[in-house]
Parts: sequence; structure tokens; C-alpha cells
Amino acid sequence: MTRNLPPVHPGEILREDYIKERHLTVTEVAKGLGVARANLSAIVNERAGISPELAVKLSEAFGNTAQFWVNLQKNYELWHAERKVNRSAVQHFGQASGLQAVP
Repeated sequence: MTRNLPPVHPGEILREDYIKERHLTVTEVAKGLGVARANLSAIVNERAGISPELAVKLSEAFGNTAQFWVNLQKNYELWHAERKVNRSAVQHFGQASGLQAVP
């Protein structure tokens, strides 16, 4: 099933649901996470993505899981990749004998 609307950028979720909701500033959160303010600002302004390392830090800071943050980022990137890649230009190799495709 293909979605037409893009998933929300993880930076928007971080900004709206975690930083603004708790009346924090980007500077406070960056300091608390031990990351550069400029790097966190790029994420919350949707110019950069969340790395696995930052996902671990965010999960510790906000009490959720690193997988939550990684999944937000992965879903965002995959949605955009699905629209960017020209599938018809990719050669098909088929399945090796004895191996089954993973659904």
C-alpha cells in the first residue's frame, strides 16, 4: 500500500511533541544531549536526520525507545526514496535456488 502523503519529518515530531510540549529550548536540549546546538537545530528545522547515536540519546532523555526515533527517520527516508528511484531502470536478478524472499 503506497501512501501519497509523506510521513512527518522526525525533526518536526521532536520540535513539536518533545521540545515545545515541555517548554524547552533547542539550546537546552542540545546541551542536555551533549550535541552541538547547530546540529540539533538542523534536525528540528528538518534539514538533517536523526542518527542512531542521537536516537539513543533522545530515548534516554525523553523516556521512549531508540527504535522509535530510528523508525521515524527510516520511514521518512524510505518514503522519499520510493519516489526518487526509477525502478524500471533496475536490473532484475531473480531468486537464487533454495532461497525464499523475505516478505
